[in-house]
Amino acid sequence: MKRHFDTEEGMAHEIQITKTGSPDVMQLREVSRSKLAPGDAWIAQESIGVNYLDVMQRSGAVPIPIPGGIGLEAAGRVLEVGPDVTNVKVGDRVAYALGPLGAYASERAYPANRLIALPESLSFDDAAAITFKGLTAQYLLKTTYPVGPEKVLLVYGAAGGLCQFMIPWAKYLNAYVIGVVSKESSVETARQRGCDKVLVWGKCDLPSEVKALTGGKMADVVYDGIGKDTFDASLSCLRVRGTMVSIGASSGAPHPVEVGTLNSRGSLFLTRPSIAAHATDINEYQARAAEVYAAVEAGIIAADIWKTYPLTQVSDAHQALESRKAMGPIVVKPD
Repeated sequence: MKRHFDTEEGMAHEIQITKTGSPDVMQLREVSRSKLAPGDAWIAQESIGVNYLDVMQRSGAVPIPIPGGIGLEAAGRVLEVGPDVTNVKVGDRVAYALGPLGAYASERAYPANRLIALPESLSFDDAAAITFKGLTAQYLLKTTYPVGPEKVLLVYGAAGGLCQFMIPWAKYLNAYVIGVVSKESSVETARQRGCDKVLVWGKCDLPSEVKALTGGKMADVVYDGIGKDTFDASLSCLRVRGTMVSIGASSGAPHPVEVGTLNSRGSLFLTRPSIAAHATDINEYQARAAEVYAAVEAGIIAADIWKTYPLTQVSDAHQALESRKAMGPIVVKPD
């Protein structure tokens, strides 16, 4: 059931949840600007990014404080700065990713030292579509597994929002990319993003196809955001000492892995990385963001926004993500 909200012109609003569950648990409330704490800035948000992690937090799959706000990414202008803020000033164009939660809002307070300066060449909409996913793509390709020439990557969700950035960036690094999609209608999208080969889950024996495509070498790294349904097949797609990167669990959490299994499959490496572990440190966060925006300016990655929703229809955005209807980044605009 869709839930649309009415707004009063001139008022600031935010989405809050008082319980977890379906998209309908998201409720709109009025926001009044309070006195800023030291180190905070007040942001007028022009565009808000929607990520699958938001869906998992709203549903209860990933616990968050309740009641409270939701959303991890947005872009806008600085309206006011609190005491001890020196890195931004009123009028600056900025973006951010990660907590504190509360990005689903027309205005909000946010820690100034976590604000990222936006290049003039980058629109608010593109920044909201790129920042969180771009940071994720950057650490997955540069830190979790150093991707380079002739490395073989197997990536699930090749037609989804994250892979819009991961695939072309991996191709820029001269990797060979095998994309996996859930339906035939997504194959062409994955090809257009740069996949060397696209496989449809359930239509083939994945490890056998990877073996044939790589001449028996298998994949150097697998990025699996599906989880329970695909985990065992993903392990079987890896070469000796290959790296299994579990980046999500849209089909449910994988079964626990015995240490001996990694040994018997060829001394595999297994990791479950998070953006928080790679972007909490301010210097690391800013450096990664700078590399993401540089990749945009260089034409390595680009925002191809699938759909824009008003804040009053954010539940529709969540439904599009949950149903796997979305074929790219979703942006929400304050009314």
